[in-house]
Amino acid sequence: MLDSPAPARKPVRVPLATEPLGVFGTLKAGRRNVLELIPEIATHAPIVSGRTGKRWHMVMDPEALKRILRDKVEDYPKSDVTKLILEPGIGKSMFVAEGQEWLWQRRAAAPVFSHRNVAALAPVMTAAADRAVARIAATMGRAVDVFDEMVTATFEVISDVTFSGGGGFDRDAIHRSIESYISQTAKVSLLDVIGAPTWLPRPSRMLAQSGVREMKRVADGAIDKRRAEGGPQIPDLLDLMMAGEDPKSGRRMTTAELRDNLLTFIVAGHETTALTLAWSLYLCAFDQSVQDKARAEAQAVLSERAATADDVMALPYIRSIVDEALRMYPPAAFLSRTAQADDALCGREVLRGDTVILPVYALHRHHKLWPDPDRFDPDRFAGGKPVERFAYLPFGDGPRICIGQNFALQEAVIILATLLSRFRFDPVQGRDPKPVMILTLRPEGGVWLKASAA
Repeated sequence: MLDSPAPARKPVRVPLATEPLGVFGTLKAGRRNVLELIPEIATHAPIVSGRTGKRWHMVMDPEALKRILRDKVEDYPKSDVTKLILEPGIGKSMFVAEGQEWLWQRRAAAPVFSHRNVAALAPVMTAAADRAVARIAATMGRAVDVFDEMVTATFEVISDVTFSGGGGFDRDAIHRSIESYISQTAKVSLLDVIGAPTWLPRPSRMLAQSGVREMKRVADGAIDKRRAEGGPQIPDLLDLMMAGEDPKSGRRMTTAELRDNLLTFIVAGHETTALTLAWSLYLCAFDQSVQDKARAEAQAVLSERAATADDVMALPYIRSIVDEALRMYPPAAFLSRTAQADDALCGREVLRGDTVILPVYALHRHHKLWPDPDRFDPDRFAGGKPVERFAYLPFGDGPRICIGQNFALQEAVIILATLLSRFRFDPVQGRDPKPVMILTLRPEGGVWLKASAA
């Protein structure tokens, strides 16, 4: 009798819960890795409900997600826990604000991220890709943490397009403050688990206040200096935001509002794109046939130069790798809302005050929505194949879809294509990354690869 073939190895995956966790199990798992709160059944069921201190519902059904994110968006604002984590750092920026406060900011900022403005910022991305090539070339022959390299590249991009090269802007101070803020504020608290009132202080988040104050001080100083001295010839994000106004009310952002929104762009803009690039490189090293096909595309378009905005449309396979990496390892992999009105989702009663969770990680690996969901397959997105809209939410959806989506995708394709055209990336034995979510879905321990000349 012939032996059956061994199942194909698949990329690293989060071990989801197979038994009820209880209050203290929830706290332990949440502090270790928020995604371990998701039950395995969530990759098969449309909705999963329970009670851990307070009632909660995890929703994986695209129609129900459409209701939450678009049709009834005002009834499902960001959860109290989300606001507790984010407001100390980014205040009432459009990422956290609700209702009319959010709406006027969004209207004022929308033109900043127009196709024309995003394309005009691409030379900064191209220059960062070239510098990343030089750094990785210096590591050839030994293992390199490509996540760390991508954080460096994307932080260069976001700080340069925000504050034009950093005049009056302490890049290192901001970066240190961001890392301290994420590590100290994003861990789940027992008070969060049991649904304690938001006015009860969470000690770990209080400890992060000095780093937050420093981050705001540096940003305020850069904004005040720009107001006094003017900006560069080519407007950057700060100039565009300062010039922006709500077309209905004529309202413009104050220094504090500018700072909170710019810090949102800096925190979200570099972290999420760095993660997308690091996971994309891990997946390319995992499947060399995909990497070979991507390299052939990149070399045919680029030859020996770095990619530009004009090349993005000519790199569809590399874009499909980015899309698939965002499916398998979405940076914002676990979102939560607080119901403001009684409702029904998937035929299940939702009461005002219930926590409604959008486990994007489980949605993107749902067996009824994605064939063989744990397999890496960029061809899912090749050739403009239709994807059910609310089954794929790397940037959210509805009126609050990520305002920087096109910026992030352009940057990711430019940097990934440039790197794959120059190098072959191979895995380092015994150094698989571990997907752990603390605010974003990070590779714990880094993404260690070996680069060689392509």
